[in-house]
Amino acid sequence: MKSKTNINNDNLIKFSSILKDKTNNGFIVLERNDKLPYAVLLKKKKKVDHLFNFWIFCATLGLWSIAWIYITQVSSKAKKILIAIDEDGNPFEEKCYMG
Repeated sequence: MKSKTNINNDNLIKFSSILKDKTNNGFIVLERNDKLPYAVLLKKKKKVDHLFNFWIFCATLGLWSIAWIYITQVSSKAKKILIAIDEDGNPFEEKCYMG
């Protein structure tokens, strides 16, 4: 049976690896607490080049409109997430309200 400090160290290593993966994907850490452990991460919104997308829209005779709408409405929005480890040592991720 593992000791409590061993379990905490394993959870902290797991938590740190998840944070490293997210920061490599473009998120920045807004708040971090290693005692609980949890972190709030933010991914800034991307700027959409509408002129470029319009040219692709014209070249594909309107088929690009579906991708263009998705890029504009979903992919380019800012995202804020909470990453934490629960009592059982399982990592979880939740979306935060951006109000």
